[in-house]
Amino acid sequence: MIRAAVCTANPHKLEEFRALFPDWELELLGDVEYPPEDGATFLDNARVKARYGRLVGPPEAWMLADDSGIEVAALGGGPGVQTARWAGDRHVEKLLAALDGRDDRAARYVCELVVIDPDRRETRGTGVLEGAIARAPAGNEGFGFDPIFVPRGERETVAELGDAWKAEHSHRALAARAVSDTLAQRPERR
Repeated sequence: MIRAAVCTANPHKLEEFRALFPDWELELLGDVEYPPEDGATFLDNARVKARYGRLVGPPEAWMLADDSGIEVAALGGGPGVQTARWAGDRHVEKLLAALDGRDDRAARYVCELVVIDPDRRETRGTGVLEGAIARAPAGNEGFGFDPIFVPRGERETVAELGDAWKAEHSHRALAARAVSDTLAQRPERR
């Protein structure tokens, strides 16, 4: 079993990662002050958190960090890496207001996941979930933009589809699957 520290202060992400890595023992890194997430990409920001965790966390634990957000076509790909800082705690309201009167509602969730093992080897996984922004919120599961994000091929928002659907299909689920697949290919893991 892999013991890992999740480098986030967001308890929702911890619960999601526990569902995505059921064979891992996961805990929050703890009460630490993370460096600023001022990278140009999601990958830059995920690496900053994972590498910081590697410096301050338990030496025997793996470090797991992600950066994720939403890219909206009508907003030129924004808010992108600024997602967490863009809307504060009013994600849904701000995005709906920004798209008011616009027909192009294409969007995608993006997740970059970085895992650093005790030997400082880095494994990366990327997950992208394409979809569109609904005109009004619906559903009560998930968090963030889930009440207004309708995945491609679906008619309901992620919040309506629910946490079980999200654990299988979300951008984080896709990134986690990529990390697990890469780790499974390591010679020492066979």
